[in-house]
Amino acid sequence: MFKMKLLPLAALLLAATPAVWSAVSADEAAKLKTELTPLGAEKAANKDGSIPAWTGGYTTPIPGFKNGGKRADPFAADKPLYQVTAKNMEQYADKLTDGVKAMLKKYPDSFRVDVYPTRRTASAPQWVYDNTAKNATKAELKDLVPVNAYGGIPFPIPKSGAEAMWNHVLRWRGEAWHVVVKGVQGTSDGKQVVTGVGSGDFQMPYYFKDGSAEKFDGNHWSIRILTTGPALRAGEGIVGRQNVNGDKTQVWVYITGQRRVRKVPNACCDTPTPNSAGVATFDQTDVFDGRMDRFDWKIVGKKEMLIPYNGNKLLAASEAEAMLPHHLNPNAMRWELHRVWVVEASVAAGKRHLSPKRRYYLDEDTWIATLADHWDANGQLWQMGFANPVVMPDLPGTTSPQQFGFYDLLSGAWYYDSALNDAAEQYKVMPRYPDTTFTPEALAGESIR
Repeated sequence: MFKMKLLPLAALLLAATPAVWSAVSADEAAKLKTELTPLGAEKAANKDGSIPAWTGGYTTPIPGFKNGGKRADPFAADKPLYQVTAKNMEQYADKLTDGVKAMLKKYPDSFRVDVYPTRRTASAPQWVYDNTAKNATKAELKDLVPVNAYGGIPFPIPKSGAEAMWNHVLRWRGEAWHVVVKGVQGTSDGKQVVTGVGSGDFQMPYYFKDGSAEKFDGNHWSIRILTTGPALRAGEGIVGRQNVNGDKTQVWVYITGQRRVRKVPNACCDTPTPNSAGVATFDQTDVFDGRMDRFDWKIVGKKEMLIPYNGNKLLAASEAEAMLPHHLNPNAMRWELHRVWVVEASVAAGKRHLSPKRRYYLDEDTWIATLADHWDANGQLWQMGFANPVVMPDLPGTTSPQQFGFYDLLSGAWYYDSALNDAAEQYKVMPRYPDTTFTPEALAGESIR
């Protein structure tokens, strides 16, 4: 039984999901300039000070960093406050997700949680704060699709689980960036198999600084990945334009055997992704990136939880240091105590999904879904999803640079996406790409096999 003590601003939403949710009042939105951060988190520290007050985030340049290079750990001198292991986990049970508890039990000799001082590093440009304030009084959900939202967190004071999840999907992570993509599958017998290596270009038209809600066409995220390895997959490619209206989302793949670009008929939900060689599903990207209408959403509450955070330490480790046979190396991970929104998803009537029940943990400062628990059709706890938020003062912001994955708690297999550890480039902030970059025609032109 999942129990929690609700914190200020959290509400237990028991009403049925309406077709339309309205924006908050001007008086309530004014809290974004007083008791709340500009993105909607509680500004104050918690009662015992273990979660400090937010004072503007971390915007101090990291010494020696150059855009496109490796991202060092600005908190490398920090030491763990304590460790959570299988032996003492009951002492911290109220701050651990079901998935983390299951991992501690499954791998008692290798998996642990090293807890560091909490640093509230989240930040964004002032224009993102300004847009978030506008969204608070204007943005609405109509049939689970956000309208009148642009360039900021759409629902900084969420009233429903769907609004909270849209905050995650439309969170601040920059306008455009480049990442050297590498996916690794960990097998149940402890081997590691590279599923794909490639060049990834990403863009968020939702955050174009010169745009507006009136001009926004709903295409909020664009992606292009050109695969260079392993040899069997070299030459493949994928291009996608994700729309807030899932019916308008479009994804194309280049298939080397056919020498053709093909449209993916169902680039959604529990369909396996080509880029992961079918290991991960579309809606496991960034822990969650699926259609909202596949589930009924409910805010369970807000709670203090131990989550991965400020994970530059993982980026700084070599790939050999970062991965153990069955999970990421605890020596390379940084966990902190943060307040999170807990959102539950139950498959909607008339819909189907491999995981009909899910629970997501959204960091209140960044809206990143840092952890997730997935149950299978038999009601068994099946998977634990995770993200690795990284502080990037040059952005500025704290975001997850496509670094995510999941552990299969039943089979023992796992997946780690964007293993950037040995890459010379780790999340390069880019100028805006031409719109033609993310088209099937461009994908065909890039293809070499």
